[in-house]
Amino acid sequence: MGNSPLPQAPHRRDHRIDALRGMALLMMCIDHIPQDVLNRFTMRNIGFADAAEVFVLLAGYASWLAYGRAFGKKPAGTVLGRIGRRCWQLYVYQMVMVVVCIATIRIWRHFWPVPVDFLEPELAHGLDAAWRVLSLQALPGNLNILPLYIVLLLGFGPLFVLLRGVGTPVVLGLSATVWLVVNFDPRLNFPNWLDPDGWYFDPLAWQFLFVLGVCAARVAGQHGGSLPRVPGLAWVCGGYLAFSAVQSFPWTDWGLADLRLLAMAVPDKMILSPWRLLDVLALFYLVQSSGRATALAATRGGQLMALFGRHSLEIFTAGTLIDLYARLALTSFGTGWVMQVVVNVVGFVVLLGVARNRERARQAARQSRPAHGGAVPPGVPLCRN
Repeated sequence: MGNSPLPQAPHRRDHRIDALRGMALLMMCIDHIPQDVLNRFTMRNIGFADAAEVFVLLAGYASWLAYGRAFGKKPAGTVLGRIGRRCWQLYVYQMVMVVVCIATIRIWRHFWPVPVDFLEPELAHGLDAAWRVLSLQALPGNLNILPLYIVLLLGFGPLFVLLRGVGTPVVLGLSATVWLVVNFDPRLNFPNWLDPDGWYFDPLAWQFLFVLGVCAARVAGQHGGSLPRVPGLAWVCGGYLAFSAVQSFPWTDWGLADLRLLAMAVPDKMILSPWRLLDVLALFYLVQSSGRATALAATRGGQLMALFGRHSLEIFTAGTLIDLYARLALTSFGTGWVMQVVVNVVGFVVLLGVARNRERARQAARQSRPAHGGAVPPGVPLCRN
């Protein structure tokens, strides 16, 4: 007994990450409803990037917390098994969303008209394309981010080996090179039977954002969970975000004079253009290096966002289905204020119910672990990324 190690304090989850991810999930839900007036106020209106970039960057960050640190504490096979199970879970959720969306639209068509853009024409007739959907060769619109996450997560094991073998600078250099090549030649992409241009989120480009998230988590782990605050860099990030806001704000849609400083096309999302990449990195650095952001995440509003962020897969899935029903409702019954209020209030209540239900299950699982000798090792997040 005298030689027993002292008990270590349990890992304290960084609520900034959860709160930021929760906000991103809510904005993704709103952005996927074109008729929703609230999408005038999401981050895509005040920046080159939108919630999708935040989601993928935080996926890399959370993957290191959930799996990267576990490689040093558990057998590699155990950790790889956890990654494999997570990928399978993502795949199952993807298939459930596809089936529900296709079935819903086909049933809805018997009662109200449905525009063709709600379902790709190739999927609108028969089940001939089912095998393409199952093999992720056909990615319907608004159902394309989980396949990207699966691909990135499957590459986490090799990424960890490279980080340990050649170091962070080399890995970042290799990842950036692939991203640059794709930006010069956007034809380099995974095939998508529904889109001749390929996957909407080109994995060869978006892997760079995921890798940056992984590396940021490693750096933050060496500085108490935060990125080092460099005043000059913070000012540069703030200046870039201000420029991005001026360039991206829909001035004419609000009946205002166009104050954009440059005439430029919307930065390409498929290949993660440099404008978008710098935008999300600047935002993330300011949040993850800020003590004020930590305090905001501890407020009631911050904790509410963190509640959504802790259960990202369930919230994303519920949000995607809410998007579908909201679009159908607004298309069939009008976009007046009554429908706007109903759609948004019902959607939020459903998401809140899902988050609270998952949180109760999480708390019950935590309380049952000590009784079964399954205490969570220190340093490992208590819930999945």
